[in-house]
Amino acid sequence: MAKREVDIVVLSDIHLGTYGCHATELLQYLKSIKPKAVVLNGDIIDVWQFSKRYWPATHMMVVKHLIGLIAKDIPVYYIPGNHDEMLRRFKGFRLGSLKITNKLSLKIDNARVWIFHGDVFDVVMQHSRWLAKLGAIGYDTLILINRFVNYISLKMGRGKISLSKKVKNSVKGAVKFINKFEDTVCDIAAENNYDYVICGHIHHPEIRGVDTKHGHVTYMNSGDWIENLTALEYNESKWSLYNFNEDPVAKTIDINKKKASKESAKSLMDSLMLEMNMKPNLFNEMGNREDDSMEDMEDNSEAA
Repeated sequence: MAKREVDIVVLSDIHLGTYGCHATELLQYLKSIKPKAVVLNGDIIDVWQFSKRYWPATHMMVVKHLIGLIAKDIPVYYIPGNHDEMLRRFKGFRLGSLKITNKLSLKIDNARVWIFHGDVFDVVMQHSRWLAKLGAIGYDTLILINRFVNYISLKMGRGKISLSKKVKNSVKGAVKFINKFEDTVCDIAAENNYDYVICGHIHHPEIRGVDTKHGHVTYMNSGDWIENLTALEYNESKWSLYNFNEDPVAKTIDINKKKASKESAKSLMDSLMLEMNMKPNLFNEMGNREDDSMEDMEDNSEAA
């Protein structure tokens, strides 16, 4: 099958290591495209809820696929979010085509694009981290219950439902938070002369133009791979929102889980290290010689 070529792909909120992660569907999507650049915009691995007892083969296959892109010299930008914030200590780190940064500023077809995860504008994250972590556990539990409900619903010949979406849509506070988040992001982006601003964090995929007191800006959110199964794509000088549920081609791709399950997580990781010529303790060494004075990297190179 010929892969669909895409200039830039933006993924966020995959939450590998949790029960809610749709790793199989993500793999099908990744195997259906041929990207020229990939932006991982936070919460890729859920360190908050990571457990050695739950790390399916498909989750490691996602990691292996992404590292495979790096091995092919495809630019991959990793912007840590709140759930994988431990990687923020490695800002400025580069390995081949992989770059870790807390934010990304790109010039694409003469338009300025600002990309960051978005948790910096989350009041709960900044002032009540324990509450945010408790909410994350509750959210993951709700997603697990939702899968069981959908299994029964499909057996009865009915369609799938999203309990978390129903909860969010019925709680005015959640809707108000999303709107406030988007307005704040757009105001700051326009004030700094950006044409586009891209976020993740709130699991709410969207592309819309916003008029602020500082001018017009296009707001975009890549959504997530827990509920929405969405990504942002830039191709032929245009941004679009990808939805796996509307992609019949990707759904037909076979993922050989049996072959992957024969290989342990440790052996898979070792093979990945060899492929990238990485030492097993590389990140520990990086952490020991961390330079706190290093400024956030802003890549102003042409990405398209």
